Order: sequence, then C-alpha cells, then structure tokens
Amino acid sequence: MDLDPELLQRIRARAAGYDRDNAFFTEDLDELRAAGYLAPRPLLETVRDQRRLAAFAPATALGINMHLVWVGVARVLAERGDHSLDWVLADAAAGELFAFGNSEPGNDLVLWDSLTVAEPAADGGVAFTGTKVFTSLAPAWTRLGVFGKQTADGEPRLVHGFLTRDTPGWRALEDWDTLGMRATQSQTTVLEGAVVPAERIARILPVGPSADPFVFAIFASFLLTIGSVYAGIADRALELAVAAAQRRRSLRTGEPVAQDPDIRWRIADAALALDALRPDLEKLAADVDAAADHGADWFRLLTGAKHRATESARSVVDQAMRVAGGSGYAAGGELARLQRDVLAGIYHPSDTESVHATVASNLLGPPS
Repeated sequence: MDLDPELLQRIRARAAGYDRDNAFFTEDLDELRAAGYLAPRPLLETVRDQRRLAAFAPATALGINMHLVWVGVARVLAERGDHSLDWVLADAAAGELFAFGNSEPGNDLVLWDSLTVAEPAADGGVAFTGTKVFTSLAPAWTRLGVFGKQTADGEPRLVHGFLTRDTPGWRALEDWDTLGMRATQSQTTVLEGAVVPAERIARILPVGPSADPFVFAIFASFLLTIGSVYAGIADRALELAVAAAQRRRSLRTGEPVAQDPDIRWRIADAALALDALRPDLEKLAADVDAAADHGADWFRLLTGAKHRATESARSVVDQAMRVAGGSGYAAGGELARLQRDVLAGIYHPSDTESVHATVASNLLGPPS
C-alpha cells in the first residue's frame, strides 16, 4: 500500500517516546488501522511495506508484523486452494488484530513440539494450558494464535487454534521491560485452560517436522517479513550514517568527515551489505505469491534470507555507530535506539544454529 509520508513522520515522531516510556504504540496502531494497513495483501507488498515502516519506527513494524504474518498465512493457503483460514482474512478486513502465542520458554523445537498441554473440551473444542512468551501486541490483540500438544489414542499431536480476547482462562503478565523493541509490549501470556472452539481449530499435526502447507505458510510469511523489518532498520541507520558523515568536520584536516577514506569505506561497506537484501527478500516473497516450487530447498532459502537480513542489519547499524562518533552513543538518540532494536533479530526463529543445521541438512542430508 502507499503509506502516507505525513503518517510515517508522525509515527517516527512518536517512536522515541514509546521507547522511553516502555509504552505500547496505541496511536500508531490506530492510524495504521484507519489507513488500511492491517488488511490482506500479497506477501511481496507486505515485505516492501514493512521495510519502509521499520525505517520510521522499528518496534511498531515488529509488533504489526505478527498480525500481518497470520494474514499472510491465510492468504498463502487460500492461493493454494486451502480455504480453511478464509475467516482470518475476513476478520482482518473487518479490523480484528491477530497475534502470535507460539513461543515458549525452553522450547527450542519451535513449531515441531510444544510444552503447552492441549486437552479436549466440550463440543469439540480444545483447552490450552501453558506459558507463551514474546506475545507481541499483548495489550491490543483480539485474536491469538496458540498451539499445544495433545495425546489421543496414545499418539501425541500438535493442535493449532485461535483464542478470542473475551475467552476466559488466559492472562497477560505486564513483564515487558527489555533492551529494545519496547513498544511491541510482547508480554508473557499464561494460558490456564483457555478454550478454542472447534470452528477455530486451524490444524492438528503430528509432532516433529511437517510438510503441511500451514507450516510452510507460517515460515514463509514470518521469515520474510521479519527479515524486512530488520532491513528497514538498516536502511535508516545508513541514512543517519551518511548525514553524520556530511555534518561532522575533522579538526585534523578541516574537511567534512565524509572525505575521510576510512569513513567512506565504512559507509560503502554498509551499503554493499544492505543492497543485497532487497532482491533476496523480494524475490522469495514474489515466489511465494506465485506458488513457485522450490521443493526441498524452500526452508533453506527462507531461513537463509532471515539470517542474512538480521545479521547484515546488525553489521550496518554497527558501522553507522562508528561513523556517527560519540554522539551516536547518547541513550535518547535515534541511532542508539536502532542499535538496541536491531539486537532483537537474533532472538527470532530461526536462530543462527537452526539456520546452519537446516542448510547443512539440505546439502548433506540429515546428521547420522
């Protein structure tokens, strides 16, 4: 969508205050919803939009991202003839806000297993009991995707479904006080027998890796949009580095720092890393939209794109900090906030170890 430049400037103007006050981005959310930003659209458009938004307010983009992922999942499935989550598209178009309740403390298997207990409830529903962490949009979501493990006929299986906010049996802990990405308010969610009705059960899958299109859709939407958020942070950091180099003057030479060959090398090096991200992220997003067939290479490509984006973004922000000099170290400055925000990229699935394991297995087969 065409994000209004004045809206983006208002969002940027609020970002420092949200960060300082450890406050949720309520005003940003209201304006973005009114602008139609929560509505379904192709993954390629979402990837581009998220990169642009993140350059103005990284935490706002990251928080909104979780909603856009679920909308993306429903869209990816529908484009492949699976209309089981069409209601997600309808709810999103009506203004409902979706969030992720999947991450669990101590669960490094991510979607392949769960520590949350899923038990049968009345009328085919499922009751979930467990703890979810990093629940972005905690103060505002109206639909929360959750999953847990259920044992039926001696066989464990993973049940995915969606809670509504008025469902009893859940509570959010107001425990979000982090180094960066503070406005996301990704609070811990405690599930205490919260029931998802039968019509909101999205999938029942075996424990372990799955080729189900639902799992593919989550990975595709999540990894590419997350990568775009961190690419957007790097875009802004490079802008600030260029401005700093042009503004600062060397007492030793009397010339702008932009003429210093070492500074010029740093900025060029950052730009070279950043330039590689757009074709990487956007080509894969276009391939998802087109239902391209990468076969067994899909997970290698998707996890690799997220890894390259987050690691490159960290490098670009680091170079920008070096170019800016001591002023960049001021806690209230935008560049310092970007430095804190970009660090969150290492905590999103897939982590570095998992990415390397995925790529190695794709090339060499599974470890013996």
